[in-house]
Amino acid sequence: MPSLQQLEKLLAIDPEDAFVLYAIAQEHANQKCHLLAIEFYDRCLLVDAAYCYAYYHKARSQEAIGDLPAARATLEAGRAAAKHAGDGKALSEISGFLSAL
Repeated sequence: MPSLQQLEKLLAIDPEDAFVLYAIAQEHANQKCHLLAIEFYDRCLLVDAAYCYAYYHKARSQEAIGDLPAARATLEAGRAAAKHAGDGKALSEISGFLSAL
């Protein structure tokens, strides 16, 4: 996985690259910088609302900061996106996380 600095360089080339936005969000989440992670998950979802795992991991960051209502809302939106995209694996994982909250 590229470093955060490398990802930021890629983002400068294409600020609407959903994969790069997601990867930056993941890096921030791994560093426990959940507010920044949420910001980048949101940016990813603005570019590609069908990026189903961004909903899942955004909800994980929201859970980590104690915002359970927001996490549930994010997971509901993710379930709808996964259904619309026909992504059964994402739908199952998102639904499982929602049930566990």
